Amino acid sequence: MKTIRPSRARVAAVGVAATGALFLAGCGAANEGGSSTGGATDSSVSGTISGAGASSQQAAMQAWIAGFTGANGGATVNYDPVGSGGGRTQFVEGGTAFAGSDAYLKDAQLEAARTRCGGSVIEVPNYVSPIAVVYKLDGVSNLNLSPATIAGIFDRKITTWNDPAIAADNPGVALPASPITPVNRSDESGTTENFTEYLKAAAPEAWPHEADGEWPVQGGEAAQGTSGVIGAVTGGNGTIGYADASQAGQLGKVNVKVGADYVGPTPEAAAKVLEESERVAGQGDTSFAFEVNRTPTAPDTYPIVLVSYLLACPQYPDAAQADLVKAFLTYVVSPEGQQAAATAAGSAPLSDTLRQQITPVIGGIKAAG
Repeated sequence: MKTIRPSRARVAAVGVAATGALFLAGCGAANEGGSSTGGATDSSVSGTISGAGASSQQAAMQAWIAGFTGANGGATVNYDPVGSGGGRTQFVEGGTAFAGSDAYLKDAQLEAARTRCGGSVIEVPNYVSPIAVVYKLDGVSNLNLSPATIAGIFDRKITTWNDPAIAADNPGVALPASPITPVNRSDESGTTENFTEYLKAAAPEAWPHEADGEWPVQGGEAAQGTSGVIGAVTGGNGTIGYADASQAGQLGKVNVKVGADYVGPTPEAAAKVLEESERVAGQGDTSFAFEVNRTPTAPDTYPIVLVSYLLACPQYPDAAQADLVKAFLTYVVSPEGQQAAATAAGSAPLSDTLRQQITPVIGGIKAAG
């Protein structure tokens, strides 16, 4: 029987429980994730591939593995949600066939990946989702915050919930005088890199730090992975953190000021920002990395987003592995795969225009030699 054993979260959309350290899908009868890929994959592919990386993708990855292996009974796909930093490291060192990353490859890691892959590396967006500023504050069910106020909270300069800056964003709301407990990621994280990139771009005077996957502010509460941040915020009161919106659960989600309006972290608003972003120059023809526009002004855009990528090689040592990686990635970016992720994780499906650009790159994956 096929199973998916996620390490941290339970996702009812694909009807499986979180019971292990890897997402696993093996051989046997088609599972609840679906038995058809609508022509997106070749039902003859078989074998095993392993990936690692972004924990933000874990709900979506469950759905992808379920749908893909439901149509490819001889295929096994493993995914370890160790975080973007760990996933990139494992991939460039040759430990995995693919990786999930909430930030595109840069500098030494980009060169190492090119070396590992024989000269070029594939980077394709597969998961676009808002990063929610999540909070738990008794008595406050709706919270608006400007970029500078968010920056001040996470830089530990705004320390109580009734601070004048927070009150100015929320006129008429009864805010307690209790302390604010910010929670950040303890591990290197693409989510952190995207969040700090937003703070640096949208509130440069209030956020004196550079964008980085390592949290730059000393002290305070830190937690491992997306689920760790969600758990820490949920377990307290007066807590605030940042995490993929799909995993916010019952926590409050901040409405972020964009222009003169406050915008919530919806998939539609996140997708709007990607449409206004430009492709990164110098990454290579097989890379579709984007510089996200963090300072939009349109009221239907949400600027704190992560664009998560699948990293893969254009060629692999043998045809079986190349065919399996190609088939899995093709399913992930297909309309059916993107809809499965949207249902399971609330992500924004890729546009048809972008899909048409990246599918030929994935389709070119082959065996070396």
